[in-house]
Amino acid sequence: MINGINELKKNIIKKPELLAPAGDIERLKIAFHYGADAVYLGGSLFGLRANAINFSLDDIKQSVEYAHSLGKKIYVTVNIALHSKELQDLENYLKELDKIKVDAIIVSDPAVIEMAKKHTSLEIHLSTQASTLNIEAVKFFKKQGVTRIVLGREANREEIKNIIDETGIEIETFIHGAMCSSISGRCVLSNFFTLRDSNRGGCSQICRWDFNLLNEKKEKLEGEKPFTFCTKDLSQLKYIKDMINSGIASFKIEGRMRSIYYIATIVGVYRKVIDNYCNQTINYEYNLKDEQILRSCANRDAVSQFYDGTNDHTCQYYNGREEVSNQDFLGVILEYKKSTKLAKVEQRNYFKIDDKIEIFGPNIEDISFSLKEIFDEDMNPIEIVRHPKQIVYFKVDKEVYPNDLIRIKK
Repeated sequence: MINGINELKKNIIKKPELLAPAGDIERLKIAFHYGADAVYLGGSLFGLRANAINFSLDDIKQSVEYAHSLGKKIYVTVNIALHSKELQDLENYLKELDKIKVDAIIVSDPAVIEMAKKHTSLEIHLSTQASTLNIEAVKFFKKQGVTRIVLGREANREEIKNIIDETGIEIETFIHGAMCSSISGRCVLSNFFTLRDSNRGGCSQICRWDFNLLNEKKEKLEGEKPFTFCTKDLSQLKYIKDMINSGIASFKIEGRMRSIYYIATIVGVYRKVIDNYCNQTINYEYNLKDEQILRSCANRDAVSQFYDGTNDHTCQYYNGREEVSNQDFLGVILEYKKSTKLAKVEQRNYFKIDDKIEIFGPNIEDISFSLKEIFDEDMNPIEIVRHPKQIVYFKVDKEVYPNDLIRIKK
């Protein structure tokens, strides 16, 4: 009997947290709507996305109240490299975050850890900016009061599993999004070329520039394409089963600067895949359609990077690339009237009569059809929807819901 119970315990899978980015309150609500368990965001101070809209303290307070009403969590990034003159402001800021009751702060500087422990009861997560990649470093930060480690993105599967088994601390890893050509964001090129410091939130993405190659005489080498050294994106979809089984506590999606379409799509796919595996382990099968959906909403290739040990030239762009702006996202469902089967839609990209579209959302199966009629706000028939955020109506035979999204059907 005891052996049977032990075997049952081994087979119980702990569902990892799905952690999504949010650059503003709209994206935060979309992330939760599409299945995120928690959201990480940057405040107006001490975060690493200076070009994002970011959240005021009032915004953070509103976001925490909203998340907690759903039984979900908010983590705030406090992960820049600090200078001494900022320490007084930091203390006050941390006290405010504690008062607001954020669920954790994400930090990289040991000074923030000490100050948070001394002046607050905030839970502390260690940022990937700390480049933590080994067991002893994890044990060290655990002793300092850190409760979760966001491992450096350079860790492979064996290293992740060993750290989890040997340390007994929550481990968070990235599963999707942009990668850095430097070690977990520790880049100095941005500052050198543009005076924008990557380690203080000002990355100008130098790695994505085109460069000329020179020989030892500083003569330009002509090639078919300019030289680049930027990375392809990260996608761990095909390894989700393996990562869940390893005991990773939280799966993190990169992208606080990304659109609501990107967040909804990525969160929605990973939510479905995680749930399918954890709830139906025996029957779980990897679905290539999910991979295709992820690829269709981004403008760079995505690979597994360091996780499977093949971090070679195939993970980089060396000879130029095209990053075409994605136009698949067509609109947002605002309302649906069952009596008339009319959906009220806010436009986000050009579409027209006879376009084949797809509506997706967390509470529906994907709905595909060709547009035969479109009406403007006064219910006049129109052929084309071309104005930004134009309000239009069209018929949908199956019920849809507010915040379901519309994309081109491929």
